[in-house]
Formats: sequence, structure tokens, C-alpha cells
Amino acid sequence: MKVYAFVGTSGSGKSHRAQMVAKEYGLNYIIDDALLIKGNKVVAGVSAKKAETKIASVKQALFSRPGQKEEIDRYRQREEIDSILILGTSDNMVNQIVNNLGFPPIEKTIYIEDVATPEEIQTAKNVRQVEGKHVIPVPTFELKKDFSGYLLDSLQIFKKSKDNKMFISEKSIIRPTYTYIGDYNISINVFRQFAQYNSDKIEGVYKTTKVEANSYNEGVIIKVEVILNYGFDIRQTMKELKDAIKYDIEKYTSMNVFDIIVTAKSINTDSLNKK
Repeated sequence: MKVYAFVGTSGSGKSHRAQMVAKEYGLNYIIDDALLIKGNKVVAGVSAKKAETKIASVKQALFSRPGQKEEIDRYRQREEIDSILILGTSDNMVNQIVNNLGFPPIEKTIYIEDVATPEEIQTAKNVRQVEGKHVIPVPTFELKKDFSGYLLDSLQIFKKSKDNKMFISEKSIIRPTYTYIGDYNISINVFRQFAQYNSDKIEGVYKTTKVEANSYNEGVIIKVEVILNYGFDIRQTMKELKDAIKYDIEKYTSMNVFDIIVTAKSINTDSLNKK
């Protein structure tokens, strides 16, 4: 296995540039904050950014918690990891990760200063310090299940490689649990209001009568009961409502929506009676 390291202080922009560096050196895998990443897909591990405290996050990032090495070993038994880039905040950290996972010694270390200007590094640090934002070098859809309820946003980067070919890398921006002061919770009333708001916008819906939400670590399942207006396509109306509620909840709360179950309890025939 070819093992390279990418080192830079916390918040200096390593994750932002990880895919670019891996591509430049022909490395097929990345380890970043306890995640094993192949291309744009997380193939093993749980992000250290999900830890509730900074100390727990560091332990997880070093693969020092029970079961972490075994998960990587199971993946290696199924798939050959021929080359890998390991991200860390210091030479000591990347060496600890290598030792904890039983990888071969690091052949080459790339430093953030080798690929970013002082101005770019300072800008990245300012964003981390002021806004508490962290980057994970995989697309947002890969993380929605694992980061339900976290503040997620996507970021697309256009880069040119050494052979002057353009490539696009998509990343995700999150705020880890330990950057919040207090707990981050979303009331059931929020889901009710989203359901009611979208019901009012859709002509085929008369009103929402009931909203239930079951929340899990990986996301929410929402049940909505409605009364529909006579004269509209029932299936199309219910699908339109379902899609609208799902879109707004995921956009404004960052919750991962497993499913929205819309049930039509009755038909409002007032317009028919008037005729």
C-alpha cells in the first residue's frame, strides 16, 4: 500500500483540498476525520465530527476507539486499498493513525503550505473560527443519513490537474455537534408548520388535519393526514404535497427525511355543492 500524508493545522483547508491532492498523486483512498473515502463515497467509518466533545472527536480521528480498526480491516479484506492519503493536523497525528490501523510507513508528506497560499490558509481559518464550519470531502447526499439535523451545505470546486485537465470535486460543509452551545433540537411544531404552509399553497389540498413525526438518529419519518378538494388528481396532489414538505424540511432544518406518508382522509365537496 502506498501511504501519503497531508498535514496542516486545524481549519487550514486540508479537507477542502484533499481530493485535489489525492488526484495529483494518484491516490485512490482518503482518510479524513475517521472516514475512509473512495472517490466521492464514504466506504467505512463514522465521522469524528459527529462526536459530542472535542476530546471524543480527537480520539475518534486517531482510530483509537474500540471497533474502528476492525471496521477498516473488514473493508480491506473485501477490497484492496492500494494507495491512500491520510489527513492530520501534525506529523505525529498521521503517524498515530498509521500505527493504530497497522498501515505501512508514510512514504511522503504533503503540507498545506505546499498547495495553498498564506492568504488562502488564513481565510480558511477565519471561516472555521468565526462560523464553526467544517468541510468533509464527499458530496452532501453521501452524508445526509449520518448527519441528519446538522447544518449541511454543498460546495463544488473546479480545479485543474497537473496535466491541465479540468475536474470537479463536490464537498459538504457541516457544523459539528461540539461547536454548538447547548443542544440542537427541532420541535414537532416545525414539521406541522411546514406541512400546513405547503398545504395552503397547493390548490388541491383543502387542509391538513394531523401531522406526526418520528425522529431517529438517521432522520425523520413524517405522517400527514389531509382533506383534499374535489376535482383534482388525487395522486398528483398528494405527491406534490409530499415533495414540497420534504424539500422545505431538508432545506431549512438539515434533517434527513426518510419518508413522508400522506394520507387523504376525505374529500371536500363544497365547490361541488355550490354548483
